Amino acid sequence: MTSGNGGQRAAFEPSLAPKMIAKRVIFTGRVQGVGFRYTTKEIATGFDVVGAVRNLPDGRVELEVMGELEEVEEYLNHIAEESPVSHFIKETQIDEIPLLEEAKGFRIAR
Repeated sequence: MTSGNGGQRAAFEPSLAPKMIAKRVIFTGRVQGVGFRYTTKEIATGFDVVGAVRNLPDGRVELEVMGELEEVEEYLNHIAEESPVSHFIKETQIDEIPLLEEAKGFRIAR
């Protein structure tokens, strides 16, 4: 039995597979008490990402997000540049972290 490609099997090329990444982002500014976490969760519904967002005791907000490289970058750019809460952000610290193996959906952590 042959396939439509002349009996040849297509080789899986890992370089063509989407690169999954996870990032931790710390937002500094007036980011608590302004709907920041809710907004980041709502924005996430428009992107193929999973993760969580939480308030930190020092007034900053921590976001952990995972998805394909391009999706994560576009999601973070949307928060920082185009969202209704972007003007509250004074500083952003972004670090790559291990993949969020247990993450499902996007949630507001308490």
